[in-house]
Amino acid sequence: MYASSNIARAGYQADQAAFVAALDRAHARSFHSYFTQFVLTDDEAGYIAVDEGDYGALPKAMLDRVVDTVPTKLTDEF
Repeated sequence: MYASSNIARAGYQADQAAFVAALDRAHARSFHSYFTQFVLTDDEAGYIAVDEGDYGALPKAMLDRVVDTVPTKLTDEF
């Protein structure tokens, strides 16, 4: 099942490309944030990356769409 009708037309490779792009974005953001990054399914984009700090504790509706997480790489502990 595809999350986006645009991705469904392009097939599996577009779905995989959207997931890899969102995962890359989450990894890149993890170096500059104190919060966990989440990759979520999205009806329009296929997959998106969100920062836990943007939403506080993620609402249940968003938690149900999480497909991967990337822990923060930024810390104040030395």
